[in-house]
Amino acid sequence: MKINETQRLGAIQHYQKQHAVNRSTQKSMRKDELTISTEAKVMLDAQNRMQDTGRTERIEELKRAVSTGTYFVEADKIAEKMMPLFKRNVE
Repeated sequence: MKINETQRLGAIQHYQKQHAVNRSTQKSMRKDELTISTEAKVMLDAQNRMQDTGRTERIEELKRAVSTGTYFVEADKIAEKMMPLFKRNVE
């Protein structure tokens, strides 16, 4: 009785090689595709324009506040944001 038949091992290896080749060719053949409708593009453009307008208005508001001297900085909020940085450096 033969316990380790080399012919069977060769058949398994051949199957594994074939299976690996088939999987790699299947992956390369598939492609993902995305199509955005014209309505979605129009909505996206409108949203971007609104965001840009809001940002521009906010920047102008900040410029006016700084130039007139009415810009107020809340020191407590700044200190809160900086505390984690100081804690890391101390430890």
